[in-house]
Amino acid sequence: MADAPSTAGFMSEEFLKAVQAGDAGRVEALLSADPTLKDARTRAGVHAVVLALYYGHGDVSKAILARGPVLDLHAAATVGDLPRVEQLVAADPASVGACSADGFPPLGLAAYRGHEAIVEYLLAKGADVNQVAKNRGRFTALTGAVSSGHREVVRRLLDAGANPNYGYEGGLTPVLEAAMGGCVPILEMLVAHGGDLTAETEQGETAVSIALEHKHPETAEWLRSRGAK
Repeated sequence: MADAPSTAGFMSEEFLKAVQAGDAGRVEALLSADPTLKDARTRAGVHAVVLALYYGHGDVSKAILARGPVLDLHAAATVGDLPRVEQLVAADPASVGACSADGFPPLGLAAYRGHEAIVEYLLAKGADVNQVAKNRGRFTALTGAVSSGHREVVRRLLDAGANPNYGYEGGLTPVLEAAMGGCVPILEMLVAHGGDLTAETEQGETAVSIALEHKHPETAEWLRSRGAK
């Protein structure tokens, strides 16, 4: 006969489901019943504070942070805790290039979340601006910043040598990602750093077709005026 699941294990599973669902009330109740849940992780090793952000539940992430969890470097970079990032990198300088349990380097996580000060710090400490995530998405810091619309982070990464024509996930590039978001200022930065407006996905989608598909006609017109198809 198989062993019955432990109460602690059951509560952890229930807690993570509540985090994923964005059920702030249930999350608070479970944290009150078992404060150690503040450091719960998924089976893939993702911290609960990060899991909440992955699912767009910033309030839930803040509720967990208020309980004082112990953050590793990747969680600290994701939530924007610069002092904790500095502390951990000082203790292990090589960690700037280490990937999280789900395959993301600290720089990529900070860029995706728009934490400019952490991006600056990690670059100053030797983080590879073009490091590729070790997962199916194969994102870079630049693709994350572009997809989230963080203009100043995009600017800083490009100035540090980020590749504006990096191809990933079915042939997307930062230019095509920016067209999807309809962000002309980001497109202007990418082009200024050599971004290719004629890039296509593996399915033959162009910057113009992607902009139109995502209801950005003004962006499509801007692209056409600069030779994109």
